[in-house]
Amino acid sequence: MNRIEIYSGDEVISHIQIGQDVSGIEDMLRGYDHVYAVMDKEVALNCPAAAEIADILNRAGVPGMLVRADESVKTMDTVMDICSWLLEQGADRDALVLAIGGGITSDMTGFAASIYKRGVRFAYVPTTLLSQVDAAIGGKTGVNFEKYKNILGVIRQPEFTYLCPQVLVSLPFRDFLSGVAEMLKTFIIEDNENYYDAVGLLSDMNIRYCTAVAEGGDEADVWQECVEEYSDELLKLIGEAAKVKAGVVSRDQFEGGERRKLNLGHTFAHAIETLAQYRSCDITHGEAVAMGIILAAELSEKLAAADPQWMQVCDFDLHQRLVDDFLSVGLPINCPFKMEDLAPLMKKDKKAEGGKIHFVLPAAVGDVRMVDMTVEKVASLMA
Repeated sequence: MNRIEIYSGDEVISHIQIGQDVSGIEDMLRGYDHVYAVMDKEVALNCPAAAEIADILNRAGVPGMLVRADESVKTMDTVMDICSWLLEQGADRDALVLAIGGGITSDMTGFAASIYKRGVRFAYVPTTLLSQVDAAIGGKTGVNFEKYKNILGVIRQPEFTYLCPQVLVSLPFRDFLSGVAEMLKTFIIEDNENYYDAVGLLSDMNIRYCTAVAEGGDEADVWQECVEEYSDELLKLIGEAAKVKAGVVSRDQFEGGERRKLNLGHTFAHAIETLAQYRSCDITHGEAVAMGIILAAELSEKLAAADPQWMQVCDFDLHQRLVDDFLSVGLPINCPFKMEDLAPLMKKDKKAEGGKIHFVLPAAVGDVRMVDMTVEKVASLMA
């Protein structure tokens, strides 16, 4: 198994382990005497690998709790439910709380573990592509509050995060695409010659899946075959994306500078998600991120037209290139909402300081920069 380490100075504070299948979880849990597992109900019901995970946990005598994991219950109420269960189980300060599920599960469980008895250890087995390349890495935990995304939370590192492609076979294709958006975001930030490899592989997977389904293939069967066929290449890219994020987090754990780059597309995306919730529109986090990245690229291009200094660093072909690439892998590119409707929500963004927001703008693939702007200026440029 490959290991990626996250540092604070010279000290290893967390690590990411990469394996081919869930059997590696057994090795990861050795040395922890009191483990408590929190698993997404949908994973327990629909992921074939969940039965193998359950066998591993049962052999180790690990008690488990099932949670519903969607945005509507990503709240302090669910966090308190997890804390209550830990208390009922007699979990003490030496506990390790293991979250098995997507980003919502890891966010809620990590937050609960961070405040239970003033903080106990926790670890993640992410079961979605989005959580494997983004949400389960870096120590951010949190829940929604008054319809604002992740407005309550802490930054605290898990003991470990275990990644494997086996758990992705039951992931709905649309949810997989949410992870694709975060993977491409990572490689736009730091390329390392991975961005175009990712676009090529993910385009092939999109074509393979859509063609087979159009020809009458069962969606679940086709997707399982697709993941198994591309498993090795996919695992490599998951590892590369995790390595990029681990490096950024090691250099800036508490988002004082460089880590803000990981918010590429997210200021727009969070506003899109909030407005979608108000208007009962069905938009996933990854779809909002994809739209947000395209809007950020458009803003970058329009800023270059107005600012000679930005013009010197901006690749004017980038916006169209990202549009073409995102379409090829199956991601949406058109935001259904007007900028005038998004603007008031962006002002509430948790990254806002002194009336300005740290907008992350792509200048080229592998080169993103932070530009502080008011929402009013952004709305003016995008008009």
